[in-house]
Amino acid sequence: MSRLGVAGLAMIVSHSPRSALSMSDGDYDYLIKFLALGDSGVGKTSFLYQYTDGKFNSKFITTVGIDFREKRVVYKSNGPDGAVGRGQRIHIQLWDTAGQERFRSLTTAFFRDAMGFLLLFDLTNEQSFLNVRNWMSQLQTHAYCENPDIVLCGNKSDLEDQRAVKAENARELAEKYGVPYFETSAANGENVSRAVEVLLDLIMKRMERCVDKSWIPDGTVRSNGHSTTNLAEPNDAEQSKCSC
Repeated sequence: MSRLGVAGLAMIVSHSPRSALSMSDGDYDYLIKFLALGDSGVGKTSFLYQYTDGKFNSKFITTVGIDFREKRVVYKSNGPDGAVGRGQRIHIQLWDTAGQERFRSLTTAFFRDAMGFLLLFDLTNEQSFLNVRNWMSQLQTHAYCENPDIVLCGNKSDLEDQRAVKAENARELAEKYGVPYFETSAANGENVSRAVEVLLDLIMKRMERCVDKSWIPDGTVRSNGHSTTNLAEPNDAEQSKCSC
C-alpha cells in the first residue's frame, strides 16, 4: 500500500449497476475506464460482475476478446486537512479482457485508453502469480506511461484450503512494484469494492496533480457536467510533476 496514504482514501457513497445505465445517459462528471488483466481463469469476469451487480455466477465462460461492465459512483476526496470535497459523479467503465495468449494483441490495443488497471491472479494457481511480472512488463510498455496506476488482486481468497500463493510473497511483489495489494473473492465479495475504490482514488489524485494532461483520454471530463474538481496547474512546482 506504499502508493496510497490511509488519510487520503476516497469515500464512495452511492452506486448504480450497469442494468440501471445506458450509454446515452450523460449525467456524470467523469468517464473513467479501468482494464481488468490477468491470466485466463483467474476470475476477472466474476470479479467485475460482483462489483457491478453484487452477485456471483460460477458458470461464466471464458471471455473471448473484450467485454465491459459499467457502474456509477459518487467520489469524495479527503483533503490534507481532512475536509471532504464536493462529490463528483463518476461513470466507471470496467473492461474485461481475455487472458489467453492468442488475444494478447487485442488486449494491449486497449491499454492506452485505460486510466487504471486491476491486475488479477489466482491464489490457488501459482503460475498465474508468476505471470504477474509479464503482465507488469506489458503495462509498462503499452499503458499511458511507464508508471500507470495499478491495483494487484489475489483473487479466490475464499478457497483458502486450495491456496498456492503465500500472502507474504504477494505483498512483497506488490511492494516491489509500488502498487496496492488486496486479497479478493468474487464469490463472497471480499475486498472487491475496496480494490476498485482505491484504484479510483489513485486516478482522481493523479488527474489533480498532473500538469501535463495529455495522458487523459478524450471524453474523460464532461464539459456539460457539474464538475468543480480543480484540474488546473498546481502552484507548487513539486506537486505539479506528474508521476508518469
